[in-house]
Amino acid sequence: MRLNGLLLSALLLALPASATEELLQFESAAQHQLYRQLTAELRCPKCQNQNIADSNAVVAVDMRNKTLELVRQGQSHDEVIDYMKQRYGDFVHYQPPFQLSTVLLWLLPLLAVLSLGWTVFRRSNSSQTAIVDNANEPSDHSDLDAQLQAMIDEATAANRQQPKE
Repeated sequence: MRLNGLLLSALLLALPASATEELLQFESAAQHQLYRQLTAELRCPKCQNQNIADSNAVVAVDMRNKTLELVRQGQSHDEVIDYMKQRYGDFVHYQPPFQLSTVLLWLLPLLAVLSLGWTVFRRSNSSQTAIVDNANEPSDHSDLDAQLQAMIDEATAANRQQPKE
């Protein structure tokens, strides 16, 4: 009796979890693939950096439903994207178009790479110039050589004076 009650309660607890699974019907596998691709490409306007396939926001659910409807109507990938851009703006697509308002967005990575390359080039040039300049300077090695020779002579003399055992 106790086991039956436990099984019944486990079944009742699992029932809501299975009821939330969404079953989508498509006429072909191509439509299903297109729907999956579109929901992965379209960005949720509320969540900012999450696609509509992963978001549970109300607007994302509406966008998924509209995408499903448009795909079932037989519209192409570009037609669905254009519809969503008209309704929600260019922000909903992860690949914004090249326009006057997005020039900085497109050129900023290129400018960053160019400035980094220029900085590396300048630093490597300046370090090579410093090495060449140091090599051309007259050095005063004669003092160091004299001090080293004096130390060697002292050590040699000290070794000769020590008695051998």
